[in-house]
Amino acid sequence: MKLSVNGNTEDVNVEPDMPLLWVLRDELGITGVKYGCGIAQCGACTVHVDGVAVRSCQMRIGDLDGEVTTIEGLGSAEKLHIVQEAWIEHQVAQCGYCQSGQIMQAASFLEFNDDPTDEEIDTAMSANLCRCGTYPRIRTAIKTAAKNIREA
Repeated sequence: MKLSVNGNTEDVNVEPDMPLLWVLRDELGITGVKYGCGIAQCGACTVHVDGVAVRSCQMRIGDLDGEVTTIEGLGSAEKLHIVQEAWIEHQVAQCGYCQSGQIMQAASFLEFNDDPTDEEIDTAMSANLCRCGTYPRIRTAIKTAAKNIREA
């Protein structure tokens, strides 16, 4: 089957019930998407399908209908995504394992709400877990990214 991933068309020969996570990591070598829990509870595997955040560990490849964007395709070498810039500015990452999923969730959220309250940020990000507890920096980075989006 053919997939559109990060602007490229990819051919994969896999069973339709294989999770998107494993297609990305094992078949295509795209390792920015992380395996966390396997049951869509931690958010480490978050990617975008047509701009909407989805948990790739639970998205069956046979059910996929749309363009997949991973952390590798969110920004470019020439220009990081606004959320990635805010993450760096506020030094959000500690161990970093959950951060690609956190960034992908935040970027999708800000596509739909570029002026969120603290409560809206907390709700939108509540299913993305960070064992290091960088939640205050995550919220601050999202607020900065939202401000930069509004000003752009």
